Amino acid sequence: MYLVKTPWWLRAWFSGYTWRMPRTDKSIYLTFDDGPHEKATPFVLVTLQQYQAKASFFCIGKNVRKHPEIYQRILAEGHTVGNHTEHHLNGWKTPDEQYLQNIRQAEEVIESSFFRPPYGRIRRSQAKQLDKQIIMWDVLSGDFDPNLTPEGCLAYCIKHTEAGSIVVFHDSEKAFTKMSHALPKVLDYFSQQGYQFKAL
Repeated sequence: MYLVKTPWWLRAWFSGYTWRMPRTDKSIYLTFDDGPHEKATPFVLVTLQQYQAKASFFCIGKNVRKHPEIYQRILAEGHTVGNHTEHHLNGWKTPDEQYLQNIRQAEEVIESSFFRPPYGRIRRSQAKQLDKQIIMWDVLSGDFDPNLTPEGCLAYCIKHTEAGSIVVFHDSEKAFTKMSHALPKVLDYFSQQGYQFKAL
């Protein structure tokens, strides 16, 4: 169970987190979680380049250590990065000190003021101790959902994305089939509507 479109009351309840950007212009903020990945991340980078699009990558520390050259390519191509913990920990299931230590471990290889909690799950007690901007989202593509078709993933994005939206995809093995179907079509559709794609 997950919410494709983050409701206003959830954004209001956790108003200290960033859920979306201002609607001042026709800009969309694509984000990619869980990389770098040897196949998915290069696909994303090439596809973004085709549309002169910038995005933000919330990286797992252990994957940055595994693929440092792909991580450096993300930066070199003008995208931004964020910390997504070292081992993709669920904050609700992890003691505070262990969770914060895992974030600090990822900081050794990810220099960023942005943090996104894996699964969107972080305790208030953990968040209070972070000196980072916590980036959530207002559109969840569902590319990780084994019960969702690639066409369904695309439909979610087209239906719910609007000016200022922060959209979540995943550059991972699990999500690749759906993400690789939806991403080019999302870029094409919204580019034709006059939107730009910006990094956070």
